[in-house]
This record gives sequence, structure tokens and C-alpha cells, in this order.
Amino acid sequence: MIQVEAPKEFDGQARSIFLAGGITDCPDWQAEVAAGLADLPVAVLNPRRAAFEDSPEAAAEQIGWEYRHLAACDLVLFWFPGSRSVQPIALYELGMWAGRTKPIVVGADPAYARRLDVTIQLSHVRPGLVVHDSLDETVAAARTALQGLPGL
Repeated sequence: MIQVEAPKEFDGQARSIFLAGGITDCPDWQAEVAAGLADLPVAVLNPRRAAFEDSPEAAAEQIGWEYRHLAACDLVLFWFPGSRSVQPIALYELGMWAGRTKPIVVGADPAYARRLDVTIQLSHVRPGLVVHDSLDETVAAARTALQGLPGL
């Protein structure tokens, strides 16, 4: 596994998965996902930075990085942890990518405040898509989806 953390750029030389979901006021669930995929020959595109300077310039750089890497990846894993944050950026990204053909895997902790909204919205946009209840289930679904990609 290759880890690509923002702001480092991904060169596109491997199958890839983007970790979309809460960062601010959320646990580092991205590290758990990376550990769960460590044995696969994939690039894990992680928007969580070790250090983030809160400024308009840094925000613009981060948003640009996420936009480019969401477009470039082979699979998007969305995780909505049960935290204080409603995670509006992740909800926006889910809405954007749910309506496209790119493969997505979605999970939402039962304690996530907008879980019902995620589930109902996805039932209209992607009927049959399962919204997983735990991070472990979401990682397992991502592993299955990645292993089904050509060239993996």
C-alpha cells in the first residue's frame, strides 16, 4: 500500500481509494482504514494532514487537492463517524459523487446525526447501495470493491 496524504500529489501509478469523510472534530478514522487496507497494492489518498494552517490560502489548497484526487481515484470510501461534527464538506462530496458512475462505499456510524439523511438520499440516487454501520464493515466492503477492479 502507498499512502498519499495531502498536500502530496498522487502520480496515478496504482489503483487508488480516496478517504472521504469527517476530519475536523472527528477521530483519525483514516489511519484505521489505511491499516485495514495495508496488504493491498493500492494507493490510499488521505486528505487528513499532519498539520493544517487555518487560513484562506491553506483552505483553497486543501479543497483543490481533494477535488483533484476525488476525480483521479478509482474508488471513494465515505465514512461519517459519530462525532460532534455534521461534516458538511463530506456531505457535499457524497452528493457530488453519488450521482456519478464512480464506485463508492459508504458507512455511517449509528450515532452520526445525519445518518438517516445519508441513507434516504442514497436510496434515491443509488438504489441498493448499502450504508454500512461500522468502520470495519465499510473497510471490508471497500476491500471487496477494490479487489473487483481490473488490474488489482
